[in-house]
Amino acid sequence: MKKMKTKRHDRPSPHYHGLYAITHEAAQLSTEALCTQVTAAIYGGARMIQYRHKGLNATLREQQAHALLRCCRRHHAIPLIINDDVALAAAIGADGVHLGRDDIDLPTARAQLGEEAIIGTSCYNSIDLAITAQQQGADYVAFGRFFASSTKPQAIAAETSLLHQAKQQLTIPIVAIGGITPANGKNLIDAGADMLAAINGVFAQPDIRAAAQQYAQLFKQTGAQTAQYKY
Repeated sequence: MKKMKTKRHDRPSPHYHGLYAITHEAAQLSTEALCTQVTAAIYGGARMIQYRHKGLNATLREQQAHALLRCCRRHHAIPLIINDDVALAAAIGADGVHLGRDDIDLPTARAQLGEEAIIGTSCYNSIDLAITAQQQGADYVAFGRFFASSTKPQAIAAETSLLHQAKQQLTIPIVAIGGITPANGKNLIDAGADMLAAINGVFAQPDIRAAAQQYAQLFKQTGAQTAQYKY
């Protein structure tokens, strides 16, 4: 794979405060419908979008990722992160990638995507993993699941106290994930989460824009900076 060493000045600046919306791979959507959903989430206040759809063939995934990147650029330059797939992120010029435990290691991803790429990593319930990720140059770390999750029901459980501990030991942004809703998310922000990641809480709702606004409102209540846009 060709390494992307040059700086990408067209990349949007990340805002690590607010809703981190992750696409719903269980929904078999057309590319157009997927973009419509993501646009609604952005206008509701989502500050970062992650494309996650492991079940599609490579060609369709690339088509959808390309379309979402254009969508995110067009609507307030929200960063698009690709789940797990460094090759796809490099191929479309995405803003970054999110890595799990079984994915390519962070230094290799950085070498392939360049210094300006956003690279986040799942740390589950482990401060040690997060400290290592920070030392390796991660831009953010994600902890969870904090609540029962229909997307990953067997995921490792994390306690809210982990966020307090992480806030004391880390200097990079912290994302909380796993069963988070507008009803239970405020405690996680108060404990130290800079962003709340949600799938079903946003994209499985009848009014996606309104659902995203509910998450965005939590950050307003805590004084964090987020944004909601008008069409």
